[in-house]
Amino acid sequence: MPPDIAVIDLMLAIPGEDNSRFYEWIKPMLMDRESHDMFSMPAQYMFKDIPETPSQDDYIAYTIAQMDKHGIARAMIDVGEFSEAHAEALRRHPDRFFASYEANPNGGMEEVRKIVRMHEEFGIKAVTAAPAMICPSVPVNDKKWYPIYAKLVELDIPFCPCMGVPGPRVPFGPQKMELLDEVLWFFPEMRVVTRHGCEPWTELACKMMLKYPNLYYMTSAFAPRYYPQDIIDFANKRGADQVMYAGYFPMGLSLDRIFKEMPDVPLRDEVWPKFLRENAIRVFKLDE
Repeated sequence: MPPDIAVIDLMLAIPGEDNSRFYEWIKPMLMDRESHDMFSMPAQYMFKDIPETPSQDDYIAYTIAQMDKHGIARAMIDVGEFSEAHAEALRRHPDRFFASYEANPNGGMEEVRKIVRMHEEFGIKAVTAAPAMICPSVPVNDKKWYPIYAKLVELDIPFCPCMGVPGPRVPFGPQKMELLDEVLWFFPEMRVVTRHGCEPWTELACKMMLKYPNLYYMTSAFAPRYYPQDIIDFANKRGADQVMYAGYFPMGLSLDRIFKEMPDVPLRDEVWPKFLRENAIRVFKLDE
């Protein structure tokens, strides 16, 4: 891993006194008592050493200090519900943060209009989604998504859905990898960047990235030691332009852990700049 790359992190949040707030919107879909009563985050059984943020007078300044410590030049943060601190971070540090918006297609055309408002106010660079965790859940190929997809083509910004079996205890059907096949076929102008691993369908994800040049992969919610081998092999061969870094701070991983493990990821020398920075700039059009 080269030491002098100004990293772009495609999934980061500003911590606070209670980081469980990041998961409030998932609770209506959780049925078991343990997820509600015992976990500080709904996939806690999967994560060790979830970051505990020391109490801070200024959590935005603290976050920037953590970014500086690990060479992160810019980070994507959500401006949807529960994200007042993110709106403030974007106002104070537009050179360090850029915005995304978490969409819920159950809102119909009002959700489309909200995406336009978020684009006008914050210049959002992506619309994200957790299809299995919104209530009610909506598979990625459901017709409810299509007005949003059409608007993303018009706005020329990517769609970033969680794909694969979700960590929270909800049915995984809406996030089966094969469901994206129809979407990528019908919206060839829309850039799609998967989040949260695509497991156990990583081989299929690579096949689909070969098939569709508008499909990409980010490493969000995975510690580097657990990056799927299929994805590493793909990045080192034909997929160097389609795989990019995303973290999970402070929701489940510390930046200390991520960048302690990162040098051991067996990427080729020429792939590192693309993985850590260049692909994100191109796909999310960060230089515009």
